[in-house]
Amino acid sequence: MNIEKLWDRLAPGTRQWLVDNPGCRILPRSVVAAIAKATGEELEQDRHGETVLSPSDCEFIRTASRLQEANSQASL
Repeated sequence: MNIEKLWDRLAPGTRQWLVDNPGCRILPRSVVAAIAKATGEELEQDRHGETVLSPSDCEFIRTASRLQEANSQASL
């Protein structure tokens, strides 16, 4: 999966979940289902319906989280 390429197609709630959980390396099946529904992409899943994020996906999410935090601090 390349979360960066899918990011703009994700629902705001899904993006927010990812930003709120930047250390998560394994996506729960509810998040995997939300990503698949929004993008039409079938993600590689384990037998529990979870998806393991690549290091580049994790880094992108951490960066998005830091940016959102910086933006919210700037608006105070």
